[in-house]
Amino acid sequence: MIAVKGVSKSYGPVVAVDDISFEIDRGEVVGFLGPNGAGKTTTMRMLTGTLQPDRGEVRFDGRPIGSDLKGAKARVGYLPETNALYDEMLVAEYLDYAAILRGLRGRELRSGLAEAVEETGIEDVYGRPISELSKGYRQRVGLAAAILHRPEVLVLDEPTEGLDPNQRVGIRRLVSDLGRERTILLSTHVLGEVEATCSRLLIIHRGRLVADGSVSELLETGKGSPRYLVEVEGSGVEEALEALPGVASVRAEPVEDRTRVELRAAGQAELRPEISGLAAERGWVLWELHRERATLEQLFQQLTEEEARSGPSPGRPDLRVERGGSTAGDGEVER
Repeated sequence: MIAVKGVSKSYGPVVAVDDISFEIDRGEVVGFLGPNGAGKTTTMRMLTGTLQPDRGEVRFDGRPIGSDLKGAKARVGYLPETNALYDEMLVAEYLDYAAILRGLRGRELRSGLAEAVEETGIEDVYGRPISELSKGYRQRVGLAAAILHRPEVLVLDEPTEGLDPNQRVGIRRLVSDLGRERTILLSTHVLGEVEATCSRLLIIHRGRLVADGSVSELLETGKGSPRYLVEVEGSGVEEALEALPGVASVRAEPVEDRTRVELRAAGQAELRPEISGLAAERGWVLWELHRERATLEQLFQQLTEEEARSGPSPGRPDLRVERGGSTAGDGEVER
């Protein structure tokens, strides 16, 4: 449904998005990850038609959105990270206003409002001033405004930013429900939300796409090293485990009369047979041997660290502008 073909976008000398390409099928819920300043928001703005790429093109159903920008925008609902609402309005007034801006009138407006209010669960606050709403309800109102016109595509930029854990769960469930009938691109820094909500993952860093696939596929590609937890009663444990082929690092600590070890593998090779064989050879009592698969957090760190070590891409200066103690880049406004 969505195809991004060789898209690049610069702000003066700063290359925010650097020749990225990907496709999203109808009905997919796709997580869009990257460090601050990686180019996520710029990419999402190009998908919604609010920014035009310098090179490449965005297509919906095979047609460049620039050939019918108004029609393309009508197919997209967008919730920006800064969910700008009018505090002086009632929720009902704001949604009615948003619907009119979307070109809805009469029966279409009324049915769009009714469906959006029901889908986002804001019936209880529909008649209240926006200024009195919690952050969780404000996000729901923003989502309701984004789906009033029944868009086929939803682009959500940090929809759970600033929410407490219970509110995050509520928005996560809402996004999952909305994804049953829509294509969704979800940007978030909360990696647990990606695993719980998304069928696929895109990772961008320094404007480049560095990973594309399901969470399970990416974790099995060797881009994250598994961790082993070993608890042994015996002597020379740390040194012997460290000498095993395929071991990248060992961290040991005493636990009563035993040694507890966290072991990181250098690759994806299975080390449990070697560890248990070593224990038998040394006469150790093996209390625990557990392998944990690489986590999404490890995968994210490894991919972005590898890209950072490779240095800035040609034509993309490594600009990091200090603003009030924080760091901004990629020409995006510090948020």
